[in-house]
Amino acid sequence: MSNSRPRSRRDAGGGAGAAGRDELVSRSLQSAEHCLGVQDFGTAYAHYLLVLSLAPELKHDVKETFQYTLFRWAEELDALSRIQDLLGCYEQALELFPDDEVICNSMGEHLFSMFAKKAGAHSVYACELSKTMYELACDVVAANKMEAGIKLLHTKSLDIEIPKHIPERVSLVVTETVDAGLFGEGIVESLIHAWEHLLLQPKTKGESANCEKYGKVIPASAVIFGMAVECAEIRRHHRVGIKDIAGIHLPTNVKFQSPAYSSVDTEETIEPYTTEKMSRVPGGYLALTECFEIMTVDFNNLQELKSLATKKPDKIGIPVIKEGILDAIMVWFVLQLDDEHSLSTSPSEETCWEQAVYPVQDLADYWIKPGDHVMMEVSCQDCYLRIQSISVLGLECEMDVAKSFTQNKDLLSLGNEAELCSALANLQTSKPDAVEQTCILESTEIALLNNIPYHEGFKMAMSKVLSSLTPEKLYQTMDTHCQNEMSSGTGQSNTVQNILEPFYVLDVSEGFSVLPVIAGTLGQVKPYSSVEKDQHRIALDLISEANHFPKETLEFWLRHVEDESAMLQRPKSDKLWSIIILDVIEPSGLIQQEIMEKAAISRCLLQSGGKIFPQYVLMFGLLVESQTLLEENAVQGTERTLGLNIAPFINQFQVPIRVFLDLSSLPCIPLSKPVELLRLDLMTPYLNTSNREVKVYVCKSGRLTAIPFWYHMYLDEEIRLDTSSEASHWKQAAVVLDNPIQVEMGEELVLSIQHHKSNVSITVKQ
Repeated sequence: MSNSRPRSRRDAGGGAGAAGRDELVSRSLQSAEHCLGVQDFGTAYAHYLLVLSLAPELKHDVKETFQYTLFRWAEELDALSRIQDLLGCYEQALELFPDDEVICNSMGEHLFSMFAKKAGAHSVYACELSKTMYELACDVVAANKMEAGIKLLHTKSLDIEIPKHIPERVSLVVTETVDAGLFGEGIVESLIHAWEHLLLQPKTKGESANCEKYGKVIPASAVIFGMAVECAEIRRHHRVGIKDIAGIHLPTNVKFQSPAYSSVDTEETIEPYTTEKMSRVPGGYLALTECFEIMTVDFNNLQELKSLATKKPDKIGIPVIKEGILDAIMVWFVLQLDDEHSLSTSPSEETCWEQAVYPVQDLADYWIKPGDHVMMEVSCQDCYLRIQSISVLGLECEMDVAKSFTQNKDLLSLGNEAELCSALANLQTSKPDAVEQTCILESTEIALLNNIPYHEGFKMAMSKVLSSLTPEKLYQTMDTHCQNEMSSGTGQSNTVQNILEPFYVLDVSEGFSVLPVIAGTLGQVKPYSSVEKDQHRIALDLISEANHFPKETLEFWLRHVEDESAMLQRPKSDKLWSIIILDVIEPSGLIQQEIMEKAAISRCLLQSGGKIFPQYVLMFGLLVESQTLLEENAVQGTERTLGLNIAPFINQFQVPIRVFLDLSSLPCIPLSKPVELLRLDLMTPYLNTSNREVKVYVCKSGRLTAIPFWYHMYLDEEIRLDTSSEASHWKQAAVVLDNPIQVEMGEELVLSIQHHKSNVSITVKQ
């Protein structure tokens, strides 16, 4: 699903090494800020690299400052003609922030300018805000011998002025500032500015004259399409579809929502959709309606562009053609480049584009059937395409729908009948009188809540550990109790239930987790949750209350520690933990940073017989041939870029590991069976190795292009969680080879596996 995840949190207290690291991070941050103040950008950049390598959880907090430092340092390197150092800095930056879109978007803009020159334009101007990308664009233009005809401007298009930057108005603007939802990258705002300040006046209809005397935009227009779909994968990432989790009842007054389901009235502007490559979504999808037109936009009409943001939402009603579960509205568009050429982002087209997905939430009943109509309101607000107020109009309301969809003006013409229908439709979205607690969760957190095997596995594993500890704790407690009775001379005795000390269970997994509540059902247990957000704590309190927990049962650990960095410490000065739950694998498919350091601290905080969950993890992988991974990881030759020499420049920023993959739907050909690559043992560290070689038998001839990998997490020897299973909230990752290797059936390859500070590298020995 969408590539969002909760901000990571570092648990580093409890040891001299951890304290020293924290001190180093703190001093490096102070030094970086001081260097910025005196404009020593090179030294500041080095300090930030150190900080982010030691404390990757700070990426979100320092990203903007780090980018500013990087850009300023890159300017100095360029002035000194240290191009290789400059590129090296960007390679380091992209290792830290591999999902940064600036590089790809910027290179795309520069491609446009070179294509324009090849097409015969007299003068071509290309703008780029990033200083470093501007310089790289200069190199690309020079490498293609086009520097004489293309003028690169180091600015953003909204700041271009005549005659400061360009001598006169231009006849053509080419832009691709679009996202999966069309408007999300600001194309409307940038084209309004272009028509008002940079372009010649548009040609009027029926007028035939020299095209150089009139202004024009490519793309000329766009048509946005939609379709209501059933998709189990989208559903499990955006709706909590279960009422009970491992014996825990989820009350109706706790309402879980994904970030994609947001109101335009909220203070923070949030992208109102997620994106998905629907042609590769695991399990596929089922069309419940025909494809319908949502909106058309004429990019050559200034007044139409201006009216988009102020136009009232259109009401649309779409007839249902197939029964099923209404999970989402899938959206794509067709860009009409000119009168003859178009570009479609439809899921049926083989392109790099994903589709915008609007998950449907907050309906009383999601089951729809032929005869029903899916109702919605569409608008362009805050530079986003918004699809809101999704509801279902049933057969009980007879409504004459003569076309494939009904616009707002048609509804108005139906008078009172339309008002009645709208009222009936709203019955499905009405809220109960009881006060609800809305809990916003990331899509991976919702998928985790829906992961039944995960919670059942943890419940069983925790129960086994606590049962094994009970006799020891009982004997110790009874012995102490008897001694106290003898010394006091009383013959009174309490029940075993009253004299038993509780078991202490700490859950420091990332994000929202109900595991502490599950632990609280297993007897004399004092569970501690490490959730950070207030709305998450309120939701857990309400869940505990609904399951008749004593109010003091569940504790929030962050209220008991001085700061997040000291997360791993004793529950009390004279107590130890019975169970500590750690997050070993990120939702992206990578190993959590500093997990082995956290495990080392955790082992020191366990009582005799206590356990860390998971106890150990096995990493598996296989050899595959995947042209898709190859093409998505690097520019292949010059054919795709119309003969222009682009690959050597943009491929400097490729990353060796692709994350957030769905191996079940990835287009690939397996060339071997899965093999064990690595063991991470959190309870028995001497079983770990930092380097090992693995022999892999090739069972099918082909081109080895990638090595996907995933994990088996062992809560104990019998209970295992598979991060590649259908129910998994984890995605998979893959190492993509720089140069594919031809392999033959029967051949045996040797893989070199290296594990250092949660980073794993996989190379093929030849």
